Amino acid sequence: MERQDAQLRHTVTDGVATIVIDHPAKRNAMTAAMWTRLPELLTALAADPAVRALVLTGAGDTFCAGADISSLRDAPADADPQTLAVRAETALAAFPKPTIAAVRGYCVGGGCQLAAACDLRFAEEGAAFGITPAKLGIVYPADTTRRLVALVGPATAKYLLFSGELIDTERALRTGLVDEVLPSGQLAKRVAEFTAVLTTRSGLTQAAAKEFADGLRGREAHWAGEATASREAAEGVAAFLERRPPRFTWPR
Repeated sequence: MERQDAQLRHTVTDGVATIVIDHPAKRNAMTAAMWTRLPELLTALAADPAVRALVLTGAGDTFCAGADISSLRDAPADADPQTLAVRAETALAAFPKPTIAAVRGYCVGGGCQLAAACDLRFAEEGAAFGITPAKLGIVYPADTTRRLVALVGPATAKYLLFSGELIDTERALRTGLVDEVLPSGQLAKRVAEFTAVLTTRSGLTQAAAKEFADGLRGREAHWAGEATASREAAEGVAAFLERRPPRFTWPR
């Protein structure tokens, strides 16, 4: 039976949804129930017009130490742990608004899988990253591997997957696994500042850019139509000329 202290907590404040991986007894390792819950939660938050950006983080001083293997024994027979993790990762990558992983401490295995599925990763000095299937004899999923390669390049992806070794924030920043590294105690402040900026920008621009950057094709006409109908650009130009903050309203 899953422990009561293993849960995904979430809040929505000033346009920013924050999901907290909270399983302190196991360094925030994801249980089967937590893997299952994450796509459901993301679907609800994506449909909430008050949500303009999403932050994924871990409780306390750890992001996520991977999957809680012991909890998988209690999962339904048809709930393959890799399948559950891939579903959660895919739902996170498909979230239609900007996503940020705010990382402290260990970001390992399934935790690194989730962080890589976010649009951006901000980390506190001292964080450690690793992808460990080679230690368990697990074949890392194909789409998950491709996402990692797109993020850090084939050489770094092979280093992580072949060895299962952890890398520090300096190397993670250098290889593109992390976008910003913050001094101890400054992560929450920086993430709050950055997400506050995101909520003032055009959601239309962000949504289209996310699809294009992620390689989704065949939607150019859709976004051209949305741009014309929304008049976001007209508002942006007017705000610039009038020297005021823009009031973007997409989607209405």
